[in-house]
Amino acid sequence: MSSAIARVCLVVAAAILNHPLFFSQENATLPEQDEELLTRMRLHEEQMRTHEERLVREQSMLEEEERSRLESQPQQSEESPDEAYVWYFWSAVSLVVFLAVEVSRVDLANVETWTIEDEEMYPGNGSIGARTLAIDKGLLRQFCDRCLHTLSHENWRVQEFVEGLADNLLESMRNVCNAETRMELGDFLGVGSMFESWKAHKPLTCDLIVPFTLPAPYSFQYHLWCSPASRVPPDLQGFAAIEVNNKNLGAGCVCESVVVGEDVLCLLHSKTARLEEAERSEEDGLLCSRDTSSLSKDQVMRWFQFSVSKAWGRIAHKYDFELAFHQLDTAGALKVRFRSGKVIVLNLIPAVQLDDTEAYFVSHFPSDTSSTPDTYWPMSLAVYERNLLKHFTRTLPQNPCHLHCLQILTFLHKKQTGLTGESALTDYHLKTVVLHLLVLRRQPSSWGGGFLDQRLRDALAFLQRSLTEKRLHHVLIGNRHLPGELGVPEVFRTAEPVNLFRVFVLQRALYVDTVRHLEEMLRNAPALLQEYTPHLLNGVARSSLDN
Repeated sequence: MSSAIARVCLVVAAAILNHPLFFSQENATLPEQDEELLTRMRLHEEQMRTHEERLVREQSMLEEEERSRLESQPQQSEESPDEAYVWYFWSAVSLVVFLAVEVSRVDLANVETWTIEDEEMYPGNGSIGARTLAIDKGLLRQFCDRCLHTLSHENWRVQEFVEGLADNLLESMRNVCNAETRMELGDFLGVGSMFESWKAHKPLTCDLIVPFTLPAPYSFQYHLWCSPASRVPPDLQGFAAIEVNNKNLGAGCVCESVVVGEDVLCLLHSKTARLEEAERSEEDGLLCSRDTSSLSKDQVMRWFQFSVSKAWGRIAHKYDFELAFHQLDTAGALKVRFRSGKVIVLNLIPAVQLDDTEAYFVSHFPSDTSSTPDTYWPMSLAVYERNLLKHFTRTLPQNPCHLHCLQILTFLHKKQTGLTGESALTDYHLKTVVLHLLVLRRQPSSWGGGFLDQRLRDALAFLQRSLTEKRLHHVLIGNRHLPGELGVPEVFRTAEPVNLFRVFVLQRALYVDTVRHLEEMLRNAPALLQEYTPHLLNGVARSSLDN
């Protein structure tokens, strides 16, 4: 009987120790130079397999001996009722242990980065721990009251101006599209720091998503990275391929049924291709990649930029400022320059809406400088992120510190970038960190205004640990702890988490530069806050925040 109980305990222990929860699923890629380590691991695996086979043989021998002993003593072959109950009891215990481990797997995996208090130090010399960072609470209060509060009022005025300008510009673009391409433009959606009230540095930048739809008989078909049998490459998590379908394609393309020379829009074939049938295969589609029905980001941005230019030419006489393209390789990156010298950056981002959700596939992210294949569109859940911040604003105590925490993080990052140059760390990463902490922290009172210094340390520690592990998950994808009323589509809530730091697994040099950037930011944080906090001179606040 005791041997049977021992075997049950052995099985339970082996199952727990070999459970996937005990091993990290990220960063499984080893450097190419670790061939020796891989060889040792394979040798160890073979030894373990041999040892397991030997144990199985010994177990069989022991069972045979036990069977022979019982046959020689028939009067003791049957277990007593008490022994049978003990056996059932231990079987039930083992089943409960299995279930408990499986049920807790997801919850523990989601909060493991928060429950561990010992923050691992960065590789490198002179590393500094975020939790031991000396941040004066009084200095933070002065920085928020005298600097961020003033900036917030200016942001509201800029936001109101940008919304009025965007309305007029899009209305003019609709007139251009109706006359030339019949493309339909929806109402813009303000996203990002300006519309979420945490913009903390200049130039003041407003990001507007502008959804567009195709005229009949065209429609979009989406191939998500997380869908079964997805054709999206594994390194493009969070992307989708978009096909342009023609409902009348079975009867031939729409451009084939019209008289040559007639002004008819075809999204699959260009006007020149219709006029020169023999050279059709060499022509680009209006919005599609060459010789395909895949929606092209480059083609869309070219069309969008041309429409913006033509639309502004129609209404420019109404305004007393200059409007120019801020970046020529970006569709709607506009710079407004007033006579006073003040500058406002306006990003109009063409986007495709995913069915009836608030998820959009955008031509580009304003903060993203990396290049991706032309036919794969990054997904933006910025509308849901904005709604998530609004949700927490309603549920947290009066005058919560979460937005001030995010503003200080982005301020420190901006100033450190000015000192040591660009890094792979972005404001969106910092926003993701704060959103994770808001979702994981169950006590709303911990985000009261008096806890700003503690929450700032928490955010820096979370960021430091995430960078050490090269793992920062998108807050809305694969996160089952989101508020139900947020309405994130189930296909994204149940998908595998998307690692925003995956690039660091593949690019060692980029990772080292980003680690150094964060270390310097932590080391310089107290001095930067002290230097840029407004000082009262003759009763007037003087600040060098914008320098």
